[in-house]
Amino acid sequence: MTQVFELADKMADGRFRALILLATFASLRWGEVIALRRSDIDIEARTVRVREQLIELDGGDMVLAPPKSRASKRTVSIPSAIVPALVDHLDQFTGTGEDAFVFLGKRGAFLRGGNFRREAKWAEALKEMGVKGLHFHDLRHTGNTLAAQSGASLADLKARMGHDSDRAALIYQHATRDADQRIADALSARVEADRKAANDKKESSAEG
Repeated sequence: MTQVFELADKMADGRFRALILLATFASLRWGEVIALRRSDIDIEARTVRVREQLIELDGGDMVLAPPKSRASKRTVSIPSAIVPALVDHLDQFTGTGEDAFVFLGKRGAFLRGGNFRREAKWAEALKEMGVKGLHFHDLRHTGNTLAAQSGASLADLKARMGHDSDRAALIYQHATRDADQRIADALSARVEADRKAANDKKESSAEG
């Protein structure tokens, strides 16, 4: 989790810090986060509303479209830990109008994947952190995993992720359970090893 904040802090342009944090901790897709408008973010209620997405067509044009599915049209709660970053971003980089897009490039144009990576110096940040092969969509996966680890129900996970089917949410739940089981197994092995060591020591003392 701390790596997410480290990555956000290493973005070459401060306008991308809140983008990284919101995409991760609100489990947003790239097209969803770059389509957000000022009116979609409610700081007081700590929510973000997803009602459209930006799609880059083969010819290079950027168009607004409905979200990926019916379930993708949703309102997601924002962790209080990232609210200050959002407030700073809205004050510094977002227009005052309710329809102003929250995340734009340096020249005020829609963000494209390639332009974002260049302006943010994404590859350089990852190299400095010693992280390989991280893509923007992995931030959403991280957010989904964290949500699953929090103990969220299947229905809650589906709603937060914006999925109609159970399949995707179950993947994160199962991954979390598997990880938790590995932790439990490791703890059990540690307990057994300590008990065996204590028992061996006791037997050795008795023989002496």
